[in-house]
Amino acid sequence: MLKAGSVWALGAMSGTSLDGVDAAMVLTDGHRILEFGHTAYLEYREAQREAIRAGLGLWPGDAGVEAVAEVVEATHAQVLGMFEGAEIVGFHGQTLAHDPGGRGTHQAGSGVVLAQVLGLPVVWDFRSADVEMGGQGAPLAPFFHFACAKWIGAEAPLAFLNLGGVGNLTWVDPRHHTPDAPGACLAFDTGPANAPIDDLLAARLGLARDEGGALAAMGTPDAEVVTRFLAHPYFFKMPPKSLDRNDFTSLLAAVEGLSDADAAATLTAAAAAAVAKGAEHFPAPVQRLLVTGGGRHNKVMMAMLADLMRCDVVPVEAVGLDGDMLEAQAFAYLAVRVAMGLPTSCSGTTGVRAAIGGGQISRP
Repeated sequence: MLKAGSVWALGAMSGTSLDGVDAAMVLTDGHRILEFGHTAYLEYREAQREAIRAGLGLWPGDAGVEAVAEVVEATHAQVLGMFEGAEIVGFHGQTLAHDPGGRGTHQAGSGVVLAQVLGLPVVWDFRSADVEMGGQGAPLAPFFHFACAKWIGAEAPLAFLNLGGVGNLTWVDPRHHTPDAPGACLAFDTGPANAPIDDLLAARLGLARDEGGALAAMGTPDAEVVTRFLAHPYFFKMPPKSLDRNDFTSLLAAVEGLSDADAAATLTAAAAAAVAKGAEHFPAPVQRLLVTGGGRHNKVMMAMLADLMRCDVVPVEAVGLDGDMLEAQAFAYLAVRVAMGLPTSCSGTTGVRAAIGGGQISRP
């Protein structure tokens, strides 16, 4: 059991962009953000990234899963071992497969191993309980976004957009007291974001990403490809809803005949269009869309969003938050909520039947 009151928690996130591990400290009582602490980032080496990429789509027991888990555990142990003063750790692991309503969800990496290495209690396997209760298991950052809205002093509805490998939106009404109150939060995955762009750059040019959107800036989006993309049944499903990283591989196939620049521009336009399509589900208009994740560094993506959205589109740094670390901070915050028996998702964020707290706790 954690002591009553404020707790320094350490969270880590390795997202679907497969770039590396973010780690961050948060002082919280499980409800409020009291202080943000140190952060660190450890980029995957190319061999590690390829090892994880080879594991995408695998389920527990499949050949190759253990090798991926070892990479994930070793990398997390290295970056989390840099911190001092943490009382609990939130470990998300690496999502290899996500099929709510089907086989479930699979994050590689064991909190048991990390608890022994770090000598700290580790909260992990955040998504399984939600999926077992009929939820999507994703996105899980919305309760933290609600706390962030309170921390910045927001008094009207606003939205957070995370542009990782997959995009996801959280609509927040900070006038409510708790994130699981009816009408406080609505969250869902918008569609592919950085993943197809990164995969295109890796396959064609051997690069990890389109740095700053430089390649997309030299191209012209194929409007027909984007229109066909928006006709996908996913965009007509009511939220909450979620995606696997590779659910839209057809999008990469659709740009095969385009030049590198036009393909990058088309994939970027598709990601932005998916966000605008998702915003049609907001319960009420927002004045600000706060953007986090690696995609906010893509100038073309941000310009396209600004053109499509009927609100200000700004990086979360504009309100004093850290867009590179928000998800790692989220899992630090959620770890404390799990330890305190508080919910981490609800019907508005994942579609789960009732507000539920996920996560296993492993102790050294």
